[in-house]
Amino acid sequence: MAFGISKSNLMKVGGYDLLDQIAEGGMGTVYKGRNRESGQIVAIKIVPEGMADNHTLQTRFQKEFKAASNLDHPNVVRALEYGVLGGRPYLGMEFVDVESLGQRIERDGRIPEAEAIRIIALASQGLHHAHKNGMVHRDVKPDNIIVTKEGQVKLLDLGLVKEADNDVNLTRTGRGLGTPHFMAPEQFRNAKNADVKCDIYSLGATLYQMVTGELPFRSMGPLDAWMKKINNELTPPSQIVPDLSERINWAILRAMSADPEKRPDSCREFVEDLTGYSTRKVPNPASDGAVQELWYLQYKDETGEAHLVKGSMAGIRRSLKEGLLGDASNVLASRSKSGEFMPLKSHPEFRDLVVSAAPLSKSNATMPVGLRPATPATGTPIPAGGPATPANVRLPTPRPPSSGQHPAIPHIPLEPTRGGSDWHIWVFLLVLAMAFGIAATLIFK
Repeated sequence: MAFGISKSNLMKVGGYDLLDQIAEGGMGTVYKGRNRESGQIVAIKIVPEGMADNHTLQTRFQKEFKAASNLDHPNVVRALEYGVLGGRPYLGMEFVDVESLGQRIERDGRIPEAEAIRIIALASQGLHHAHKNGMVHRDVKPDNIIVTKEGQVKLLDLGLVKEADNDVNLTRTGRGLGTPHFMAPEQFRNAKNADVKCDIYSLGATLYQMVTGELPFRSMGPLDAWMKKINNELTPPSQIVPDLSERINWAILRAMSADPEKRPDSCREFVEDLTGYSTRKVPNPASDGAVQELWYLQYKDETGEAHLVKGSMAGIRRSLKEGLLGDASNVLASRSKSGEFMPLKSHPEFRDLVVSAAPLSKSNATMPVGLRPATPATGTPIPAGGPATPANVRLPTPRPPSSGQHPAIPHIPLEPTRGGSDWHIWVFLLVLAMAFGIAATLIFK
């Protein structure tokens, strides 16, 4: 039998009977077990025999149990018990009898985009919960995400989890502790300083494989993968699967930026990048409960005078794509006329058009067929035929960029929020001009 201990001991671990081996890895072997009193089916993880005397590893197992037992969340596998068998630590965990995403991808290939977004969003909720509790996973990958037959998503294998404020010397500089293809480049150098941004990189890399069916930086050893990562030499997922949406392509590239500062700040922001909608409560729903698409924009002109206009989300996005908003950093947006007004990049509905992922290496940054270079104002690729515009919408001619001291003034083809009486002034001025014209003709005739 495994572990080099007696069969009688192997078949009984604490209050559990071992039924079958599930998986085996460098950090231990996982068995399916049954609680002798309650009959509950659990997963039992036992450290390898050669590591039984490793104090650091035992400490890690204790931390793993503490971390997992504190994470009571539907998208995280629960830890039930910690114990020692013949000097070898073991963990009792929630048992979920399904295959991992890694196994599914290996068998079936890539996962449809909509389903992949749903799965990664639920896994992100569990990871976000861990982050809020001061923990970092450090080994997020398809093999550590499972989906039940009922569609429930769970994040598992917290064996590399660390508390943000205390690593108990489990990692040392130069020891990455993770899976190379899914690790952030900075994690290669020093896993001890791994943070939320490293987990977000791994989420992006996981989604990359889900929607393409291929490993990021495939067919490369750890050193080659690291060199590619730090140079951002990543093949965009849309080059592998051309029918992927621009949004998911952008969200993955942003999450996998070599520079951590270019990545989303949280799992919540990563999910918002994928969906284009805020995960927070919308402050002004319609009376029938539907989400309002009306937005208010605030900006200042060259004289410093503030202006307030309103328009639909589609109209604002169209203006951004056409570069009609000028310097988008000069524009604030809110769902409510009374505010709070925040920069466009703060709103997931517009973030993909004003925030660019880190630039890719030229060798892998070939523009997909059907796209032309981005406009300077947006930094976003636009379809070669131009953005689709409804037949009943007339877009004004874009103004040339400002060359003075002031930032470019947004040219917003939206509806001003003040009253509609300005047309009286224009009629009066037109009549007055005609009168002057007639008078001039009579005088100089």
